[in-house]
Amino acid sequence: MKTKYQFGFQLTSLLAVFAISTLTQAQLPASSTSVVDQHQLGSKYSPLKQVTKKNVADLEVAWEYHTGDGANPKPNSLTSFQDQPSLIEGNLVVCSTNRRVIALDPKTGEERWVFDPKDPETGMKKCRGVGNWVDSEAADDAVCKSRIFLGTADYRLIALDAKTGKKCADFGDGGQVKMPIDKPEIFTGEVVSNSRPAIVNDVVVVGSAVADNQRVEAPSGRVLAYDARTGKPAWQFDPLPRDKSDPAGKSWAKGTAEGFGAGNVWASMSVDQELDLVYLPTSSASSDFYGAERAGDNHYSSSIVALRGKTGEVAWHFQFVHHNVFDYDTPSQPLLIDYPHNGKMVPALVQNNKTGLVFVFNRETGEPLVPIEERPVPQNGKVKGEVLSPTQPFPVGMPALNPLSFSPEDVWGFTFLDEWLCKRKAEGLIYGDVFTPPSEQGTIFFPSVGGGPNWGGGAYDPRSNLMIVPSNRIPTIVTMVPREKAVFKEGQAIEATSEMIFPVEGSPYVPKVQGLLSIFGAPCSKPPWAALTAVDMSTNKIAWEVPLGSVDKMSPLPVPWDLGMPGAGGPLVTAGGLVFIGYSLDDTLKAFDLSTGKLLWEGDLPAAGTSVPVSYEVDGEQFIVIPAGGHSMYQSTMGDSVMAFKLKAKTQ
Repeated sequence: MKTKYQFGFQLTSLLAVFAISTLTQAQLPASSTSVVDQHQLGSKYSPLKQVTKKNVADLEVAWEYHTGDGANPKPNSLTSFQDQPSLIEGNLVVCSTNRRVIALDPKTGEERWVFDPKDPETGMKKCRGVGNWVDSEAADDAVCKSRIFLGTADYRLIALDAKTGKKCADFGDGGQVKMPIDKPEIFTGEVVSNSRPAIVNDVVVVGSAVADNQRVEAPSGRVLAYDARTGKPAWQFDPLPRDKSDPAGKSWAKGTAEGFGAGNVWASMSVDQELDLVYLPTSSASSDFYGAERAGDNHYSSSIVALRGKTGEVAWHFQFVHHNVFDYDTPSQPLLIDYPHNGKMVPALVQNNKTGLVFVFNRETGEPLVPIEERPVPQNGKVKGEVLSPTQPFPVGMPALNPLSFSPEDVWGFTFLDEWLCKRKAEGLIYGDVFTPPSEQGTIFFPSVGGGPNWGGGAYDPRSNLMIVPSNRIPTIVTMVPREKAVFKEGQAIEATSEMIFPVEGSPYVPKVQGLLSIFGAPCSKPPWAALTAVDMSTNKIAWEVPLGSVDKMSPLPVPWDLGMPGAGGPLVTAGGLVFIGYSLDDTLKAFDLSTGKLLWEGDLPAAGTSVPVSYEVDGEQFIVIPAGGHSMYQSTMGDSVMAFKLKAKTQ
């Protein structure tokens, strides 16, 4: 990632929590020999339709598997079971929080083999999937004809034989490549690889998670590419220009990005094999909330960048946030879909952002398929020396997935007292429309630094042209503290019960981040605090929207109350007309009617399903599978389960 923040809460205790996100998935029949390209399209769509609106209530647990990792996270660690299992060579392949790759029988959940990369101990425990590539030049019975690619916490790229889980000896040094970091890490895990490697034809492309707000001169967020057969370096691309001859250098006041880092790709990438393009959702340059010394728009950060798979050359790019001082990274995998445009279907790229804005491009040329205009944005409250962009890009005619402003008039409370206190708190801060900058007084960010939508992204149904996207709706307060006035907390955890303050070595200001919460620990914003939204992409209108999650398990009074529960993860859409999603902290997998948003079924999970469900078919039976391990930054129920559901025998 960079380390991204999202917000969670408990009604019984004050909790401001912040997190990162991303991912993608393929749904293929168990008879398929590899995931090939489908999981790299990001659509999260399954053509399976045995489970329908009429029989979804008959789903039951088919099997449960325990990885052995993550159920009891260590204090101060960021642990989250965010894997999206993949069906590869007849195995359901799972990646645990310790990045152990586990092959399961997709019908029974029985363990077939395990590979342990023996990662070092780091503060971040998560794996967001593995990549798969099939060597078209190898004999059918050749070892490592089908390969699994895994990124690790100590920034290695490992190639495994997809059938046995053993390292591919002809790849790199005995099956792995130690990827270079451009400067020494200040702690183990400052740069990690935890999202699914992308494979564009015969090239493996790897992004990185660079820890946020540790230092201005952060490590580079460059993307590295390797030959899938040999592991030899193919090319590299730095989203921050280091050479004045780079066209992106003109968007930096100094002509280059020297002295700054990040801009990395922590979300999953998407790939169009026929166009030989890999699409990079990039993050902000360091540091997240202060950019006086990096004046300019700062290309190619906070953008979508399309690169040629063979060469790494830029084909096209678009920046979603100019001079990003809002932590509004491009957080989710792009959706590659056929988009209805001017009476025909056009191969398109759809990008959801933390702001809730939705952008649509011709994925070959980068031409906007929904018009984009530059609009003036707030300049009030900016800190000394900051040079903000006077405008930001907005899609014209496409609805936002969440409100784009906040004021004291928007507060909410369970009682008159907590609502009044929320209003008083808000009145003492700077507030306004989206892109109101961070300030010394304290600025209300709405959408939050964690979104809005985040790494789980959206799912797309090609029949109805509906895109389904979950989002959080919790205000965040960002305060810029002069370094000489900052009070740092010894041993500060990644999560916090009140506020977090970050060191950002080399910056005159350090950010303090906290939730805008009531005396009861609940958000001061109106419910729902998380929502599931359907956008009709043929009309660019919201088709339906429903609260996502019940607060009953987090409330002192255990009564069902669908106020929406902040969470993480993404949806799965199936041809059976259903939307499956975990996301919220109420420890359930939900099924919604794709057409109306009506909740049709809930299945209990042993822990929060802060991941993305997947679906496949074995011997005529459709399975719905979700990793259910929770997210420590939300103080959710934690676990290590992979849960599989199928219809009761009599309903099939």
